[in-house]
Amino acid sequence: MTNRSITGKTVLIAGGGKNLGGLIARDFAAHGAKAIVVHFNSAATQAAAAETVAAVKAAGADAIAIQADLTSANAMEDLFAKATAAFGRPDIAINTVGKVLKKPLTETTEAEFDEMSAVNSKTAFFFLKEAGKAVNDNGAVCTLVTSLLGAFTPFYATYAGTKAPVEHFTRAASKEFGARGISVTAIGPGPMDTSFFYGQETPEAQAYHKSAAALSPFSKTGLTDIEDIVPWVRFLVTEGWWMTGQTILVNGGYTTK
Repeated sequence: MTNRSITGKTVLIAGGGKNLGGLIARDFAAHGAKAIVVHFNSAATQAAAAETVAAVKAAGADAIAIQADLTSANAMEDLFAKATAAFGRPDIAINTVGKVLKKPLTETTEAEFDEMSAVNSKTAFFFLKEAGKAVNDNGAVCTLVTSLLGAFTPFYATYAGTKAPVEHFTRAASKEFGARGISVTAIGPGPMDTSFFYGQETPEAQAYHKSAAALSPFSKTGLTDIEDIVPWVRFLVTEGWWMTGQTILVNGGYTTK
C-alpha cells in the first residue's frame, strides 16, 4: 500500500523561512518528515530561515535553507536541483510564496502589476512545472493562494487577480501529474495574523477584516490563524490525496465560492 503519511518523506517548502511556511516546516518535522528544504527569498528572511532549520533539526528531521528569488524560472529550476542534490527527489512540494498590494486599479503602475504577476503567478507556474518534474510518484503538491478569490471587493485587483490563474494552473497540473499518482491542490486562507497582512491595511480595514468571518469571534485575533491552516496543508498532502485539482478556501467563513 502506498505510504501517504509524512513519516520518512522529503519536503520542499518555498517561502518556508517564517510565518505559515515556517510553521509548516516545524509541523512536518514533528510529524516524522525525514528532510525539509526551507526556501527563503532574501537576506531579510535569512535569520528566520536559519531558526526554522534549527527547529526542524531539533525535531529530528534533516534540513537545509536555500536562498532564491523565485520570480526567475532558472532560479526555480536551481532550487529543485539543489533540493534534490541534498536529499533526493522531494515527495511533497509546498509553495507559500506571495505578495500583497492593496491599491486602486486606476492608480496601479505597470511596474507594480509586473511585480505582482511575477511573484504570484509566474512563481506559482514554474513551481508547479519543476514540481511536476522532480516530485516522486505518489507525491503531493500544494500552493497557497487567497480567500479573496471568493470576494467581491475593491483595491485588490492585482493581488487576487494575479493569484487567480493559480486555480487553473492547479487544475491543469493535477490532470497532467495524476497519471503518476501526484495530487495537486491550492489553499486560500483568509487574511492571516502575520506581518504579511498588517503592512497593507489601515486600522479601520484591519478592524473590518477581523470581524468579517463568520467564525471571527472564535479566533484569537478575528483573523485566520496560521495554526488553523497547517492541518489543512498536512491533510491535503497526506490522507487527503484523493482531493486533487481543487482550490479550497479555508477562512472561517470570510468568503465562499
